[in-house]
Amino acid sequence: MTGLRYRPSAPTRRPERWTPELLEKIEWRRKAADEPFRGVATSDGLRPGLFPVHSTGIDVSGVRTAAEDYLAALTPRELADGRLPMDDVTWRHWANGARYFLRHGLCLEELDDTKRQLALDIVRASLSDAGFAQVVDLMHLNLTIGELRGEEDLLNEWLYWFSLYGEPERGGPWGWQLDGHHVNVNCVFVGDRMVLTPTFLGAEPVVAESGKYAGTTAFRREEAVGQELFTSLTGHQRGRAMIADELPPDLFVGAFRDNFKLNYEGLPFGDLKPAQRATAAELLGLYVGRAGDAHARVRMDEVLAHERETYFAWAGDGKPGAVFYYRLHSPVLLVEFEHQAGVMFDNDVPSRRHIHTVVRTPNGNDYGADLLRQHHERFHRHPGMTA
Repeated sequence: MTGLRYRPSAPTRRPERWTPELLEKIEWRRKAADEPFRGVATSDGLRPGLFPVHSTGIDVSGVRTAAEDYLAALTPRELADGRLPMDDVTWRHWANGARYFLRHGLCLEELDDTKRQLALDIVRASLSDAGFAQVVDLMHLNLTIGELRGEEDLLNEWLYWFSLYGEPERGGPWGWQLDGHHVNVNCVFVGDRMVLTPTFLGAEPVVAESGKYAGTTAFRREEAVGQELFTSLTGHQRGRAMIADELPPDLFVGAFRDNFKLNYEGLPFGDLKPAQRATAAELLGLYVGRAGDAHARVRMDEVLAHERETYFAWAGDGKPGAVFYYRLHSPVLLVEFEHQAGVMFDNDVPSRRHIHTVVRTPNGNDYGADLLRQHHERFHRHPGMTA
């Protein structure tokens, strides 16, 4: 990172006094999380019937056993803090910043090696090899920025909070959340169905040039394949895909935007040529493929069933090395990718050193909420998850 300056006021330290501005920011987040959950949707409102409850035939006993092993290792005090009801509002308190407020569950840094590994075993059993490796790489890169800033106590690979929801040992709906700087993964199991959104993953820097994890990189394929798709477009297609010359200030559907309204924009996949469609499918696969292989196949089938209703949108310059934003948006999937300005580094314009991504399940199934609603209507006859 030669020649780069660090921003001394990066929001990592607990303030000496709680200013009105900070208290207002915290209160806004609490209010956003307390809103009745609807889900990301267009201005036309929620589209019902997109997520029927049916068996996938996928064996989920392994991940359930991993959850049981983790719970069995916790002390009563750790269980009280680290295990939460399925309908707990803290699902919606995840935040990608290096912050110290609204955290919950058990901090991996405070667990012994055995318990920490048991928590990670749940994550590993839920994700693909590539998905798990990506999450771990991002946690490693968090230590990298801590090393560069001399703040390993505030930015490190274990400063992440793990929460387990529900009662996996009883066979009912359950899930887990991994929450911290640039890694926010929400995973819900309803029967043998799995929902892996919202998932926010980011990095600053995206390459570790030194330190304990030198050589670690992040988002190279998401960046390259996104640019490849845009570059492959004809002039007419680019005109349709372009939604802005400049990048938006931030991702539209990041933290505390569970009920955001976002309309379709850009170029429909149905207007892509065969080779372009193959590139678009590869790009989708980079995000869908974070799930375990069997669940990723089910999810990809669900996404491709709406291929002609899927839109590719682009903002920014398409030249090699330039910064950009892109979006993949369908009734059942919403992906955003964006180059960001510096937070830890002192650059006020976006660069390729800082990347944010987010994946959502629109129309009410983030956190598996629509599946949970149907499950409770069928088996319990009372409202399902509202948070």
